[in-house]
Amino acid sequence: MTGPLFLVKRSVSPILPKADDPPMNSDPTAESRQPLAGTLYAFLAFLIWGLSPIYWKALHGVGAFEIILHRILWSFVFLMPLIWLGHQWAEFRQTIKSPRMLSILLITSLLVGANWLIYIWAVNNGRVLQASLGYYINPLVNIVLGMVFLRERLRRAQAVAVVLATLGVLNLTFRYGVFPWVSLALALSFGVYGLVRKVAAVGALVGLTVETLLLTVPASIWVFHLHRIQAGAFLHTGLTTDLLLLGTGILTATPLLLFNLGAKRITLATLGFIQYTAPTGMLLLGITMFDEPFTRVQAVTFGLIWTALAIYSWDTVRVHRQRARVEREKSPGRPGKPV
Repeated sequence: MTGPLFLVKRSVSPILPKADDPPMNSDPTAESRQPLAGTLYAFLAFLIWGLSPIYWKALHGVGAFEIILHRILWSFVFLMPLIWLGHQWAEFRQTIKSPRMLSILLITSLLVGANWLIYIWAVNNGRVLQASLGYYINPLVNIVLGMVFLRERLRRAQAVAVVLATLGVLNLTFRYGVFPWVSLALALSFGVYGLVRKVAAVGALVGLTVETLLLTVPASIWVFHLHRIQAGAFLHTGLTTDLLLLGTGILTATPLLLFNLGAKRITLATLGFIQYTAPTGMLLLGITMFDEPFTRVQAVTFGLIWTALAIYSWDTVRVHRQRARVEREKSPGRPGKPV
């Protein structure tokens, strides 16, 4: 899964975001534009991310590291046409010519690569529930990272949410006897990724394309090496596996495109609610399709985290509405629109 909310900070053209569009959250009334279409696009994006374990499970005979190599390669292949469709060649060229931007995006490329690797390893090793937990707690980890590195002050509701999530993790660790390292590694790698990407003044699509570009050369060399010594699955284990590996690029690019389309049409607060479709899908798949055990201890942990997320979401909506009200008061001549 490529993660959700920090990926889009810009409005979207009829197809994809343009480099000179204003920030998505600069218009608190964005939802009034095409809320039904936007909600559908965003929901489909998160649904694909949530159901993606089915796809990765189909590649269970391929090592997680080899899957990541192909995901990098084919993601770059499928993202480049999106750059063209979104008229973002100028931003793409400017980014790859900047040593500073390339340095930042090299760091983020390693972080997103690590996140992908851990996630696919977790799915194919019977830890879908831990992956789900990781993406549930990711927004709360972002709060802590903002407090530590950006010196952001926690609102009271945020502090309560973080405490509840911490209790959930501790409950799983001490009562279940297993430290949820997969969950925390996913949440932290993606959280730090988002934190570093804040420094890079680059659009979501261009940024991800450059990140995959930076990893494409070493990934290509490694894939060629595996093919040469006949140790890789690609072109050695059948057409189905080959097509599934090629399709990893589509699986990466398609939800990103849908997410961008949805982000233009709905508010960030609404998008924040819809993002929980993904970990919920993973949770349901883990319990029903993959028969992973869901014990009482796990139920308590998820219950604490769901409560934390409910408080966090309520606080986010409350603050969003307050800011929207202030914006309307600053523009008395502008007719009010629903938020």
